Amino acid sequence: MKSRNSAISISAIYTLGVSENKDGSRGYDAPNADALAEFMKSGWRPTPLLGIQSSPAINYVSARTKTISAKYPGIRLIIPAGGLKPRSNDTDYRFRAHSDFTYLTGISASDATPDSVLVLEPTATGHQPILFVHPRSSRETDQFYRNARYGEFWVGRRMTLEETKEKYGMATRDIAALEEVLSNPVSSQIIRGQSSLVDSKVPEAKLAEEEFATYLSELRLIKDAFEIAELQKAVDATARGFGDIVKVLPAAAQTKRGERIVEAAFFGRARLEGNDLGYETIAAAGSHACILHWIKNDGDVNNGDLILVDAGVEMESLYTADITRTLPVNGKFTPAQRKLYMLVFEAQKAGFAAVKPGAKFKDINAAAHAVLAKGLEELGVLPVSAEESMKPEVGLHRRWTIHGVSHMLGLDVHDCDQARTDQYRDGVLRAGMVLTVEPGLYIHEDDELFPEEYRGIGIRIEDDVLVTETGCRNLSRNLPSHPDEIEVWMANLTA
Repeated sequence: MKSRNSAISISAIYTLGVSENKDGSRGYDAPNADALAEFMKSGWRPTPLLGIQSSPAINYVSARTKTISAKYPGIRLIIPAGGLKPRSNDTDYRFRAHSDFTYLTGISASDATPDSVLVLEPTATGHQPILFVHPRSSRETDQFYRNARYGEFWVGRRMTLEETKEKYGMATRDIAALEEVLSNPVSSQIIRGQSSLVDSKVPEAKLAEEEFATYLSELRLIKDAFEIAELQKAVDATARGFGDIVKVLPAAAQTKRGERIVEAAFFGRARLEGNDLGYETIAAAGSHACILHWIKNDGDVNNGDLILVDAGVEMESLYTADITRTLPVNGKFTPAQRKLYMLVFEAQKAGFAAVKPGAKFKDINAAAHAVLAKGLEELGVLPVSAEESMKPEVGLHRRWTIHGVSHMLGLDVHDCDQARTDQYRDGVLRAGMVLTVEPGLYIHEDDELFPEEYRGIGIRIEDDVLVTETGCRNLSRNLPSHPDEIEVWMANLTA
């Protein structure tokens, strides 16, 4: 949580909680009597966590730390998890730790606590990771029942410092000790904007901090075995979520604002198998599919239309999938829908073929767009040749396909976005990168350049692929994408 006053210490923030009341209670709650406070001190049995298993991320996190140590010898590195963000007054959004913090600690969503800070303290041989967290609100204080933002009665049990150390394999200290540590001036690099205390204690060095954020972003471009496995889990859970969507389409078609039936079905899968959605689900029926980031999801789902669903499950590790399928609401494509769909399908095939080590990232976009431009030329709507349209200074085909065809994927749905242009957009693909291939074609309802039977149709097909030593592996290949396979799959799920 960011304090309203940067001069307030971490310990004070912990004590104040949601409101300015010194006991951490909310202003509208009934006051706590002294007799109650005394009564609450006794009668509690010990409740240690039993059977703690070491996180499978430990060895990978250690390797990441060693890599960073080689880049920043002798420099203290400070990576905050971030804090709670208010949704309305004194209610907060569900906490999600900063992605760089997660990458360098391996702490799962369920175990992450707001305001935690990772400090990589320089040593003679590298860095010692020290994790500063809010420890469990034990029964020795009144925080467990009075503090509405951090107390155990309010938000559930946190791990003790010892339990955290046992599970995640790094030195763990009380967050209250962080201020004193930061008061000892040492050359430091930080992720700024996630902790008011850290920001106030470390002098700003804008260029150096930008370089640090860029370095961490680029470090995440190549996924290790743990990350690839988590991304595959996210993809598999997402595929099951699309199965859930197909099963509720009949109900969605009979319900006002049926797009929300679809959205809710997928959200249930995300919460069941993962931590949350990786991003807000796009459930775009009919012409809403032409709105690239349609998340209102308040439209009707009509028989005979297509519905474009762009959705991803975020796992407890915070790795997320990002998949799009465009489905016929009644289970059958019309001839016009199929014609446009197959154009996008062939464009995606060309995009897959462009994914290989040594190729340029932008080759994916060029390969898919070349197919789309040729198809639009053959449909008679492109006023120039496909070859002419593909020139950077022309690009007329992009009227119907305005977005890029690929982006990196990982802890963030648009991962590694602070990487330098020459390492990402103009960079070269390397084995271990995970990215999307997602061409689309969008014919708006009022587009008179297209015959009427095509207007209001929006199609996108998106899969998540791993760059391998010889090409790529489609992580989401088990989710049907060819129209014939989609029709069979949908029929089997709704039989």
